[in-house]
Amino acid sequence: MEIYMWWLDLDLASKEWLRENLRAAELPESVLRGIADAGGPGPERAPGGAALTAADWDFIETQSEFVD
Repeated sequence: MEIYMWWLDLDLASKEWLRENLRAAELPESVLRGIADAGGPGPERAPGGAALTAADWDFIETQSEFVD
């Protein structure tokens, strides 16, 4: 599922962590759980915690609003 389809449902703490740790190689369990709960990829897609694609990170960097 594309990130824009679940980003709005992602909890604020996870959004902040992703913005502050842009392109992190591994994501904490709480962020992975938040992404899955919002409808994004679950932990099964995240070997080593890398649940997001380069396109997902591009979206977070350029398209996500800081006024969530």
